Amino acid sequence: MASSSSTFVLSTIFSSCPPQSLNPDKPKTPSLSSTRQTLKASTFLKSNQQPTFHPIPLNQIHLSRKFRTFITVRDGSDGDGDEQPVVGEDSAEFVLSKQKLSSWIYFTAILGTVLFILNVAWLDNSTGLGKPFVDAVSELSDSPEVVMLILILIFAIFHSGLASLRDTGEKLIGERAFRVLFAGTSLPLAVTTVVFFINHRYDGLQLWDVKNVFGVHELVWLSNFVSFLFLYPSTFNLLEVAAVDKPKMHLWETGIMRITRHPQLAGQVIWCLAHTIWIGNSVAVAASLGLIGHHLFGAWNGDRRLAIRYGEAFEVVKKRTSIIPFAAILDGRQKLPKDYYKEFIRLPYLSITALTLGAYFAHPLMQAASFRLHW
Repeated sequence: MASSSSTFVLSTIFSSCPPQSLNPDKPKTPSLSSTRQTLKASTFLKSNQQPTFHPIPLNQIHLSRKFRTFITVRDGSDGDGDEQPVVGEDSAEFVLSKQKLSSWIYFTAILGTVLFILNVAWLDNSTGLGKPFVDAVSELSDSPEVVMLILILIFAIFHSGLASLRDTGEKLIGERAFRVLFAGTSLPLAVTTVVFFINHRYDGLQLWDVKNVFGVHELVWLSNFVSFLFLYPSTFNLLEVAAVDKPKMHLWETGIMRITRHPQLAGQVIWCLAHTIWIGNSVAVAASLGLIGHHLFGAWNGDRRLAIRYGEAFEVVKKRTSIIPFAAILDGRQKLPKDYYKEFIRLPYLSITALTLGAYFAHPLMQAASFRLHW
């Protein structure tokens, strides 16, 4: 739950504690600092609190627009003023004034260092461990489908296993050190799985071929594009991904989370269906089954970990979101604000859009680079 400017319209502010008594003949206006404390308490529920809220009249609240954006969202479905207070976090929030140039310089340096180490220690066939690893797994079976599934299983064990140990690991070695361990283990295995899929995607038994059917290419392209908008919400804060900022376990609630609580699962299913339809062979089917299975487990495991970390706050978010895309919206549990589209007009989403288009046009380069590895 797995990286801009937009605002929510504030109709009413909620507090987790009853407001102080006010003289109706002489109304008092709370200070900004006291209001922030009240809002902080109402926005992030602790596990031992009940999700009950007490409204403060609008005429007693004077907040800047910038601060209002994070707190609550108005029900835009019928205009009756009903509201859902935001218990989780505002996803894809990016405030330029809060960014530090030094942090992004560190990020660039770390990214370059990681890519250099990845190339030398894993990708380069003369110095890295990637090829011996793939060769060892390939010796287990002559079937590319089986090897594909084994590679996905190995990645899933380390990726989900380390995620499950996150709380314990962070207590032992700290948030940043554990993120380095997590990324340093997951990244090489993920790259290996992708490279093997690219190099062997046309192996195996051809089951169907619909490439020349009218409209299939356009459908697959559009599906692939949409899948990336779902796949990468966990990278909203790139500085945390690189451990420049201290990594956190986020309880996102806005943006794409309104559509589905597990967008990476939805995006992976869409991506797998699109590529399986296009390639149409047994290797693509095996890869899709393995990836979807891993993400189904990840959705369950993610909910479990969020419930442990956030307690009642997660239960509130869980009740008004859904795993199946749009299900909570259709049955009325999720009420969209009228300006919901603004939650997507943010730099992280725009960056994902640009990268997705770039990845599509860079497919020939990706395929050539994978082929040169001979994995």
